[in-house]
Amino acid sequence: MSNDVRQSIARELPELIAFRHDLHAHPELSYHETRTSKMVQSELSKLERYGLKYIGGLAKGTGVLGYLPPTDAAAASKPSIGLRADMDALPIVENTGKPYSSTTPGVMHACGHDGHTAILLGAARVLSHMTHRPRGVHFVFQPAEEGGAGGRAMCEDGVLDGKVLGPKIEKMYGLHGWPTLPVGIVGSRPGPLLAATDDVVVTIKGEQSHAAYPQYSKDPILCVSQCIVSLQQLVSRNASPVDAVVCSMTVIKGGTANNIIPRAAEFHGTIRTLTTETRALAKKRFFEIVQGVAAAHGCEAHIDWQEGYPVTFNDPALTERWFDTANAALGAERVQVVPEPTMGGEDFSYYAKKVPSVFFVLGLKRHGEANPPTLHQPEFDFNDDALATGVEMMVALATK
Repeated sequence: MSNDVRQSIARELPELIAFRHDLHAHPELSYHETRTSKMVQSELSKLERYGLKYIGGLAKGTGVLGYLPPTDAAAASKPSIGLRADMDALPIVENTGKPYSSTTPGVMHACGHDGHTAILLGAARVLSHMTHRPRGVHFVFQPAEEGGAGGRAMCEDGVLDGKVLGPKIEKMYGLHGWPTLPVGIVGSRPGPLLAATDDVVVTIKGEQSHAAYPQYSKDPILCVSQCIVSLQQLVSRNASPVDAVVCSMTVIKGGTANNIIPRAAEFHGTIRTLTTETRALAKKRFFEIVQGVAAAHGCEAHIDWQEGYPVTFNDPALTERWFDTANAALGAERVQVVPEPTMGGEDFSYYAKKVPSVFFVLGLKRHGEANPPTLHQPEFDFNDDALATGVEMMVALATK
């Protein structure tokens, strides 16, 4: 990366930090990012004199798509490079003590999307000022990553297909701040980086009775307990020991009094997998196990399987190019191979299912921090010192 570009990033940093702090102080939940969307559009409007165009109102109302054409008019019809940021916050009470802490009770940017949005805005600013851009660049500001599948909504609106603004997007890049990785470091890996995320709600219906006379019941509490224990064979006996699977049942509801065996009980949970085959197997065995255990207890099982995000899969060839670009831009000492996938999920996966894509992690860990607050914790705050590295990577990927 040239010194001119780094100097351009340095000039933008004070305003980008102020922009992030403003977003952090005014967090908005999935599909309610009205103020955030307006702020993004206001900032993009300042770049219209450089040829950038944008459109809002996407993905149920708050998504924004910007497009900056190449500097060579002959390349204007060629497919573009897509860069993505997510904008939504989480229903968490903030406990950072920062002067720019959330002013919205019970809502905070506990996953760093304020930082992601600031980085993408910074990339748009720096790229707008560059005298040479070999390809057009799309800036995808999406809502509702936190369970709302905003990435899928953006795809359904046609942002990748050239139906909304500019040409088709040929490849996509996205990032996520990573609290356990040192600041200034980036990392990725080919193939699966994050897991597919499926959620489930199971209702077990039995027969109610007095707790002193269990022989008259078909006990849903006992059935739920056996279901949860038996489901662990998904991990221990149905999947290969070297194929990561998570089966976590996290909510149990049932009963009204200590002397009543209830008519029904329920449990909720999540299944995480890394391959299409294992995902299908996990669903099949989940139904078989729960329905079989319920039948053995004389109960009925009603399973609400909620298909979540696909596996976030990095295109191997494009990932190799990502490493080449990162090494050239930052130096090999600041680039790492992520050794294994994480079982968290990401709706960047919807873009990756349609076009070759790479998702990467951006180090946030402050120097000297032993146990930094991590994602979705009330003490978490995006590290402003990571903004420059994020912008530099996005600019490098857009111009290579």
